[in-house]
Amino acid sequence: MNWWVLALRLAGLGWYVALCIVFGVVAGLWLDRAIGTIPIFTLLGVVLGSIVAFWGLYKMVYPLLYGSRSGGPARRQSED
Repeated sequence: MNWWVLALRLAGLGWYVALCIVFGVVAGLWLDRAIGTIPIFTLLGVVLGSIVAFWGLYKMVYPLLYGSRSGGPARRQSED
C-alpha cells in the first residue's frame, strides 16, 4: 500500500471520529432544547458519539493491523 493511500485512509478515520462525536453533540443539544432539560442529553450524545466513533475506528483499523480474513498479521508487500 502506498504511503499516500495510507495517509488518506488515516485522514478519513479522523473525519469519521470527529463527525460521530459532533453528531452526538448536535443531537444531544437538540433534544435538550426540545425537552427543556439541563445538558443531560448533550452529555449522553458525547458519550454515545464517542463509543460509536471508537468502535467504528476499531473495526476499520483491525484489518490493517492484523490482516483481513487471513488470521495472521498483515504482511507488507514489496513494491516492484
